[in-house]
Amino acid sequence: MSNIVLAQAAEAASNINPGLAAIGYGLGAVGPGIGVGLIWAAVINGTARQPEAQGQLQGIAWISFVLVEVLALIGLVVYFIASAA
Repeated sequence: MSNIVLAQAAEAASNINPGLAAIGYGLGAVGPGIGVGLIWAAVINGTARQPEAQGQLQGIAWISFVLVEVLALIGLVVYFIASAA
């Protein structure tokens, strides 16, 4: 019984409209955009408060920036997978 349900769910997931996938990616890209803004706002604020920590703050910021952008790239890959099916 559960195999039938799983097969039906897989078939329904493969029939996603490409327009719906584009809307999903657009909504998924909002989060990383906000995250990048918050990361660099925190670096600017921290540098203004303690200028001697600028190098350490920027190193942490670049690592965080890369992790946030990977989430956006994963969303882009999922969009292409969903629109190709």
